[in-house]
Amino acid sequence: GNCAVVPCAGYDTKEVLKAIQNYRCSQVAGAPTMIADMINHPDFKSCDLSSLNRVVMGGNVVTPEIRKLAREKFKAHVWVGYGSTETTTASTLVTERDPENKQATTVGRPVGYVEVKVADTATGKETAINEPGEVWVRGHNVFIGYYNDEEKTKEVKGPAGWYKTGDLGKMDENGYLSIIGRLKDMVIRGGENIYPLEIEEVLNTHPAIQECHVIGVPDSRMGEELCAWVLLNPESKVTDSELQQYCKGKLSHFKIPKYFLYETDYPKTAIGKAQKNKMRETAVKKLGL
Repeated sequence: GNCAVVPCAGYDTKEVLKAIQNYRCSQVAGAPTMIADMINHPDFKSCDLSSLNRVVMGGNVVTPEIRKLAREKFKAHVWVGYGSTETTTASTLVTERDPENKQATTVGRPVGYVEVKVADTATGKETAINEPGEVWVRGHNVFIGYYNDEEKTKEVKGPAGWYKTGDLGKMDENGYLSIIGRLKDMVIRGGENIYPLEIEEVLNTHPAIQECHVIGVPDSRMGEELCAWVLLNPESKVTDSELQQYCKGKLSHFKIPKYFLYETDYPKTAIGKAQKNKMRETAVKKLGL
């Protein structure tokens, strides 16, 4: 059997590290921000984490960089799952048994007895291979409905039992799912649909950047402009123009952010998910838009 260790009432990086060491835990699970917090914690190097053989991440976009970093730092296998509160557990999973390129870039294939499809939001029909659409999930794991909120339930769950996740994704010919971002996070700039995740993946490879989130902010001419919310590595410095230059050749010109905000943290949910709506509100105020 298994023993679950709950280190503390709320999330505390130091307590998690201590628990792994003291209880000789074999697996740790959390959002990628939590795993990054552990790696960057002052106590990380002094803690004995040799009992760990698996790091499981989910709950937010898991970039290739954090997957690679987790493997190197923890010296353990990395599993990435995709799911939500409404699906109660992971709907897809990628493990060390999958091809290396799929481990680095996808959230895996559907788990047993769970169906996943990428649907055209207008028709509900399955999109073509590698064609973006909304991720829908159906199976024993999907919730019955929101408590005392039939209207909201009907918005996200159809009569055939499919749960509409609100996530944008695409599926390849082998059934591996990739998450592009949230439907509501998509930015429409001058008529072009822009998925922030693509930009975040580029900026997150810059050596000065610890973490970056991209949001849309209002613009009278273009409708929306792109703003990058940047957390720099300790003692790192960089300018807007340097980051824009870094993006050239890696992104189409209309996907390069106009604005950059350099912050020490960002709004998160209790499980470490970025709250882009709150970032957007703050950005509008700071930029005077």
